[in-house]
Amino acid sequence: MTESNFYKKIKKKWKSISFIRIENRALLGTPDLLCQNFKGTFFTLELKVTKGNILLSPHQVSFHMKHKKNTFILVASSLDPELVRLFPGSRILELVNLGINGAGPPLAEGLDACESVLVGL
Repeated sequence: MTESNFYKKIKKKWKSISFIRIENRALLGTPDLLCQNFKGTFFTLELKVTKGNILLSPHQVSFHMKHKKNTFILVASSLDPELVRLFPGSRILELVNLGINGAGPPLAEGLDACESVLVGL
């Protein structure tokens, strides 16, 4: 699964969230999606599809270190497409330093559970 396919999958499944895909080469590190839930809460999502550890650029790390509130990293396994985990952006250094399996538990696991967290913001 590619990040593009991952985006299409969540956009189709998550009807309670509005998505704007950010294609930005000027502001490196900007997350992939600007989102709004039905309550009107805005948040960002960085999408990652991985076989193991998450690859994050220094610009992505910097963005999440500076913007710790309502920023999230949504990680899908390319080996098991049903394995989806949601991490807060504030824990990006933990993900970089310890990897996805060494970091503490995600906020949610599975597409439905991840959506529930984001809808509840």
